[in-house]
Amino acid sequence: MTENDETGTLAAMREAMIKRIGHWTIGKSDWISPIPDLMLFRREAPMPPTTCLVEPSIILVVQGEKQMLAGGEAFPYNIDRFLVTSLDIPAKSQIVVASPENPCLGLGLKLDLRTIAELIAQGRLPLPLEQSNDKGIGIGLGSVTAGLMDPIKRLIDLLDEPTAIPVLAPMITREIHYRLLMSDQAARLWQIASVGGQGHRVSKAIDWLKMNYAATLKIDDLAAHVQMSPSSLHHHFRQLTAMSPLQYQKWLRLNEARRLMLNEDLDAASAAFEVGYESPSQFSREYSRLFGIPPKRDIEGLRKLEPTA
Repeated sequence: MTENDETGTLAAMREAMIKRIGHWTIGKSDWISPIPDLMLFRREAPMPPTTCLVEPSIILVVQGEKQMLAGGEAFPYNIDRFLVTSLDIPAKSQIVVASPENPCLGLGLKLDLRTIAELIAQGRLPLPLEQSNDKGIGIGLGSVTAGLMDPIKRLIDLLDEPTAIPVLAPMITREIHYRLLMSDQAARLWQIASVGGQGHRVSKAIDWLKMNYAATLKIDDLAAHVQMSPSSLHHHFRQLTAMSPLQYQKWLRLNEARRLMLNEDLDAASAAFEVGYESPSQFSREYSRLFGIPPKRDIEGLRKLEPTA
């Protein structure tokens, strides 16, 4: 396929996806689709950065522009660049370009690291040239190609054929994983999915922290759990998440406390104890440092933003 053919093919697929995603997201911001792990989004105006925990996923924009902020870096992506994350990364998501006439439209598909590991284990994929030199955070930007866009479009098309979803969606999502392993972001995924590697061990440490965020964190015990030395765990964890394990746990605690106050009407002290803090005053200080304002004022402001029935 020539460059002109590739450009024309991509443009045609993008236009078709704009129509389908636009159709399914009318009146919605985020839509959890009936296809497992597939979410569609729509934003009709630029929005400031919003705190989020980004799971391993590919995020693709077919209209508009977004960016992810993590580890002091900005990762802008649009119709030409997709965003991929290989770990659960604390970040901030921002809508950069959007309007009611041309909303920011796109999708997020969670990645299955087991599927990636299986594809790698088959031994027929070329080893990424940059694998040994990829030292960055677990977020990357890749080039959108017709080879990657084609199965993603076919996955979106399945929404019009719901009875085919259980049969065809698993095969198409597996193909998407394969295409990602053949993309310019392959090294990032190899790093995390290769069993026994440092990235894989960091991923296991993150899983433990998510399950035990309220427990007292002992780095030596966590390091032993993932078969790393404490110094190696700290180094590789910070390299891939831009945080230390303790900072990561604190981020999880504070965001869970925010959810408890907002959705379950807990007061600040009760939420603090629930997520593992022993001192409400320390909780308030760290909450203000992360979110910019004290807990009570933050929750009051968030409730004012909630749509009324």
